[in-house]
Amino acid sequence: MSETRSEARITPATQSSAAVETGLPVLDHLVAELAATGRFRVSLEVAPGSADEAVAAAGRAFGRAVAARLDERVMGVGWAMLPADEALALVALERVDEGRLVTNVDFSDERVGGVSTDVPVRFLEELALAARLNLHVRLVEGTDPQHVLTAIFKAVGASLGQALQPVPSSPEEAP
Repeated sequence: MSETRSEARITPATQSSAAVETGLPVLDHLVAELAATGRFRVSLEVAPGSADEAVAAAGRAFGRAVAARLDERVMGVGWAMLPADEALALVALERVDEGRLVTNVDFSDERVGGVSTDVPVRFLEELALAARLNLHVRLVEGTDPQHVLTAIFKAVGASLGQALQPVPSSPEEAP
């Protein structure tokens, strides 16, 4: 079985922007939230296919774009706690040899925008694996699935924004 075609680019920026076309409007919105809080310019496009294939391909492509920026010149770790209405999410991440997603979020019986909420969790899992991130997501508070997912993606974006910051140079290295 061939992998769904996908392409992603991510660039740190002072003004964020997101051109996202996954075929799933709710995921497009969540990735745009991630880009806004992380201060990224994001371009993510996935060829049409089943929703499950599109989500996995989008997560992998986004993860590969993040991995390309995770080198010794950037911090490689980040954390954030962000709200979305009544929801509050905590995210911590670090660059590792083998990526994983660890979360206490389970809304497998819920739907947001006509899509099961495990779809965004699948995106985050694929992102963590492809970027080789130890990605911890904790829901601190929240009941509305849309607000919970928005808080999570905002916190992931802010954490990635930290992780991709340049390592400060030491005084010995200054010109």
